[in-house]
Amino acid sequence: MNKKQLRTTIIKQRKNLSESVWKATSDRLCQTLQSSLLFQQAKTILAYFPIRREPDLTPLFTAERNWGFSRCLDQGLIWHSWTDKDPLISGKYGILEPVSTAPILTATEVDLILIPAVACDYQGYRLGYGGGYYDRLLSSPQWQNIPTMGIIFEFALLSQLPVDSWDQKLTAICTETKLLSIYA
Repeated sequence: MNKKQLRTTIIKQRKNLSESVWKATSDRLCQTLQSSLLFQQAKTILAYFPIRREPDLTPLFTAERNWGFSRCLDQGLIWHSWTDKDPLISGKYGILEPVSTAPILTATEVDLILIPAVACDYQGYRLGYGGGYYDRLLSSPQWQNIPTMGIIFEFALLSQLPVDSWDQKLTAICTETKLLSIYA
């Protein structure tokens, strides 16, 4: 299958999850994530608010860490500090994001990036929604050495994805049942 077909198939699988299965599987994924050394050692973590039944990490956002979330600006992502007391607005694509006046986070402040994905493969590649936002971010020099972890449900971990020259590899992948380190 090509990227578009895979994207359609896996998003449909996610959308078919019942609310209770989605929540329970997301909770198990949060537990798996918390057991990761990358997560345990990180003080400032960039994350996402779920859309289209992506794994829900929101139970973690009250943890004793500094959290950052993106705003889409033109073709890029701007990262802002956020706490569970700060406001959110619906941004581009209907994704929740911090207000533009929230403090900006730079790459030098970040210890880990939790990246939503439609699918990932065992080589560390991810399939996103096709906008290239994360690939552009991760290809820029200041962001290249920050550990990245793809967040997916187990059924979206595939043996191999179609890869384009601009696709950026992840450091690790987390599902509800396993942690996969790509650059061990």
